[in-house]
Amino acid sequence: MVTQQDKFETFEALHRRGGAFVMPNAWDAGSARVLSHLGAEAIATTSAGYAFSVGKRDSFAGLTRGEILDNAAAIVGANDVPVSADLEDGFGEAPATCAETVRMAAEIGLVGGAIEDATGNTDDPIFGFDLAVDRIRAAAEAAKGLPFLLTARAENYLYGRPDLADTIARLQAFSEAGADVLYAPGLPDLESIATVCREVDKPVNVVMGLSGLQATRDELSRVGVARISTGGSLARTGWGAVWRAAQEMLGHGTFTYAGDAVPDAQMAALMVPGKVDGRG
Repeated sequence: MVTQQDKFETFEALHRRGGAFVMPNAWDAGSARVLSHLGAEAIATTSAGYAFSVGKRDSFAGLTRGEILDNAAAIVGANDVPVSADLEDGFGEAPATCAETVRMAAEIGLVGGAIEDATGNTDDPIFGFDLAVDRIRAAAEAAKGLPFLLTARAENYLYGRPDLADTIARLQAFSEAGADVLYAPGLPDLESIATVCREVDKPVNVVMGLSGLQATRDELSRVGVARISTGGSLARTGWGAVWRAAQEMLGHGTFTYAGDAVPDAQMAALMVPGKVDGRG
């Protein structure tokens, strides 16, 4: 049996291995099984992908901590690979709330999680510097002694604040506060990513599959990236297939979309209880 400690040690080692590893984002237990079967060495959750699957918006008001953690627990239970969760803003402004979220995440078997510095307030979208650092410090203190890698996210570039200097200063402060992995989603180009990697002393996560930046795993590895996630892009790719199929059947009365479907027997084999990766 693969224990939580085993998964944690595997996850830690992936960040030290050299070169970037890909950590795709699953939105439910089924997608997690498919990803692990196809070779994912670790999996992340996606609040956006999960929200769309239950008919909600990906927003601070749209999903509760309980919903996010229940979904993450199902993903953990579907696989023997390490799972790191999208923990949004820690589900509260107070540092103590972020700490509680980390403890709850570790209790359900997660071996990592990311907390961002976005507020959810369109008028003031990013937490002030000192409070943002205090939140990460509290989360890191909660993670001490637990099999849990804390990722700290600086959200400037997703909220109309393309300030690389402030982003780097935040990541450096998050590192000093105890974060294990650093992440600034939305960086516009390889040069910016390379600068971040040079200026921080912890592994850097980069998100791919969004609009804008196009880079390969090898290119990202060369500039110092340790981990590549995909955010909600896989879930939206799936919805794209459903969208096109629905337009075809409802608009044209044809059903050629089924030619791209994964065979039922193949999917069923992945979902057999006890065969968590579809192979054993």
